[in-house]
Amino acid sequence: MTRPGDPHTMTRRQLLRHSAWFGAAVGLTVVGGEVLSHVAGPAGGSAAATSRPTLRFAQISDSHIGFQGTANGDVTGTFAEAIGQVNALGYTPDFVVHTGDLTHLATPEQFDRVKQMMTALRTPHVFVVPGEHDSVDDAGQKYRAVFGAGTRGDGWYSFDIAGVHVIALVNTLNLKLLGHLGQDQLDFVRRDVAGLSDDTPIVVFSHIPLFAMYPDWGWGTDDAAVALGYLRRFASVTCLNGHVHQLFTKTDGNITFHSGTTTAYPLPRPGDGPAPKPVTLPAGKLHDVLGIREVTYLEGRQALAVKDRALA
Repeated sequence: MTRPGDPHTMTRRQLLRHSAWFGAAVGLTVVGGEVLSHVAGPAGGSAAATSRPTLRFAQISDSHIGFQGTANGDVTGTFAEAIGQVNALGYTPDFVVHTGDLTHLATPEQFDRVKQMMTALRTPHVFVVPGEHDSVDDAGQKYRAVFGAGTRGDGWYSFDIAGVHVIALVNTLNLKLLGHLGQDQLDFVRRDVAGLSDDTPIVVFSHIPLFAMYPDWGWGTDDAAVALGYLRRFASVTCLNGHVHQLFTKTDGNITFHSGTTTAYPLPRPGDGPAPKPVTLPAGKLHDVLGIREVTYLEGRQALAVKDRALA
């Protein structure tokens, strides 16, 4: 039930804009009322340990439904396990976000499969952004037909929830080597944050990292510095991405970047080999590198708490 003034409820306009399925789930980690991990900002004190977070969400990424290979013979099964792990967190996330590569080959059947599977997530809202595998042959048209309702341009959007401003970006179209946002989307970001106060916590979703993680493999976004320039005045900016299939954190001033893991298969560490190809692990080791992420925000604190959980 929607109640006026409820900090966990989006406005009617926002709900109409985002009534479609969007991706990636980011979960703020609190177990038994205790914040388990602070990645940036001051360490949690007694208030963090005893207060219910203002916002809790989960991130899942890179399910690659449709993949067939020795690196994972059952990506549908491991994605179902990740969904079950989100549902077993011990609380209902305010939303779940999928940060792209929902499918492996962007077929209608694969999009339908992942959409149906995400209906099992126990959360009021599911948001998504596309990966490059979701637009392999049509510049993302099939993706937007399923997940694009209420978005702008090629699928970007923003919303406010519990005092946090969330921006979802698309940097997987018009690719050469690096990810690319483009002028229309950069203008959207500039206008979108213009009226926000400097103390508004900002969360940004994208598929490809918004920092230069490893440009030789395309792990970066060529015009991200422009978008990030519009965000540097804010006290807390948390950028969450997928694409690289491994955990990585980088802090640049007030901006913290968190690359998430996958529910499908691992990729090599930057520079290990000539290209990022799926890695086949020894028997019994795959679940150790797959997983989900929880993210938590407590009003009055600048930092968001992030915890990653392996499927194992």
